[in-house]
Amino acid sequence: MNLLIEQGNSSAKVAIYNKGVIEASFVYDKFDTAAMEPLFELYSLRYGIMSSVIEPDEALKAELGRRLERFVWLDEHVPTPVSVSYKTPSTLGKDRLAAVVGAFHTKPGRNLLVIDAGTAITYDLVDSTGLYLGGNISPGMNMRFRALHNYTCQLPLVDESEGDVPQIGDSTETAIRAGVVNGIAFEMDGMINRLRTRYPDLFIFLTGGNSFYFAGRLENGTFADINLVLTGLNRILEYNVEN
Repeated sequence: MNLLIEQGNSSAKVAIYNKGVIEASFVYDKFDTAAMEPLFELYSLRYGIMSSVIEPDEALKAELGRRLERFVWLDEHVPTPVSVSYKTPSTLGKDRLAAVVGAFHTKPGRNLLVIDAGTAITYDLVDSTGLYLGGNISPGMNMRFRALHNYTCQLPLVDESEGDVPQIGDSTETAIRAGVVNGIAFEMDGMINRLRTRYPDLFIFLTGGNSFYFAGRLENGTFADINLVLTGLNRILEYNVEN
């Protein structure tokens, strides 16, 4: 069994993969050696991989390296099934890298755009040969809501709503919500439409915590996969075990 750990900005997602299928998954506010211990008691863990967008827990890394037959700490030196064309690979978010690996593993031989709607919104492009070309980063939905509140004197703090978002707001609250949500949808559709002038067969993956919120708000069809990063981590781990 494989242990996959995706440490994000505010939480850690952990999954147990068995023969390419998620057997169990967990979300932790903080994943450390104490949280790790019950997993080794419950599952026969053999290999493991961890990616992190924050500073690593060195004690956790050391313990995983000791307990697992093979442990991969995902950094710019780890071989992956996609080639990376990025001028600063050390600064490339490992969640972004894992997501494009997961996308290319799911849809090999296609030009792919991965949109991750999380704390930040990232756009990552991998071509049909498996070459990662790079991408863009913009503020996420909650970041935009907070920025409007924090950098003005009178605008209230608004959050997302599961209901209809108007095209034009008729109050300050609905104006903020419509501006943020519709602005993001226009941004995503604009990015897709622009890239499709160069890659007409472009396949779109949508992932991240707000992926399903936006899936039905876009003009372009997308494939929403909340576990795309985990799929990529598992593929990177297997690739390194195989090689």
